Amino acid sequence: MGSATTQALAASAQTLAAAKDVTLDTARELFAAARAVTESSHLSGALADASAPVEARQNVVAAVFGGFSQDAQSVLKTVVAERWSSASQLVDGIEELAIRAAAIAEPQADIAGELFGFTRVIAANAELELALGSRLGGEDAKGALVDKLLAGGVSDATAVIVSSLVRQPRDRRVRQMLGRATRVVADQGDRVVATVHSAKPLTDAQRTRLSDALSRRYDGKISLNEVSDPAVVGGLRVQIADDVIDGSISARLADLRQKLAG
Repeated sequence: MGSATTQALAASAQTLAAAKDVTLDTARELFAAARAVTESSHLSGALADASAPVEARQNVVAAVFGGFSQDAQSVLKTVVAERWSSASQLVDGIEELAIRAAAIAEPQADIAGELFGFTRVIAANAELELALGSRLGGEDAKGALVDKLLAGGVSDATAVIVSSLVRQPRDRRVRQMLGRATRVVADQGDRVVATVHSAKPLTDAQRTRLSDALSRRYDGKISLNEVSDPAVVGGLRVQIADDVIDGSISARLADLRQKLAG
């Protein structure tokens, strides 16, 4: 992500945070805007053209998205007033703001946990991953499939995020999109996502001790995503972004074998 995009996204996120009536409809509108910009090269060109006057770009927003809520329009006008590294990153930014809006709309829901849970379902079901990732199926059909799978099992915010993402994949794998969404939701709640691999489920006491230790190390609240992995054998393997803390017996054995071989 370029520095221009980082600054643009931060400014746009501030506008979203300042909005007083963010709902799931706001999230839906921002997802719809991302899709519209993706599907129209003329629209994306007009909105991402840093050489055009800011007022002209904001007038395009008013003309195209005038039926949206004031909150959504305000966020989009901030988006186009900023300088983005590329048109594709502008679309990424609008999509991230849509995910954040969904998290703001339902702050009590465990959206990050639900997204991670659905990611694990997809990882365990090759046919489902193929159905959602194939270029042959229509995006609306994929969205309808997701709506059916998630009906009643997750929060409305999670359903909106997943359904919207599979409708506009932009050559991304489903698990890649969901992983990004999980990180965005966690960040919106000032949390750090830690994926924990263990041979068997953690006890409540282990979960608490691990959360406390990671909170101290990373100076923030931790969201634990647990994965049962028999290959771990014993101990834990924890991944936070690019950091991996591997205290598993399998890792120690592999290290021992390498030393013996050397």
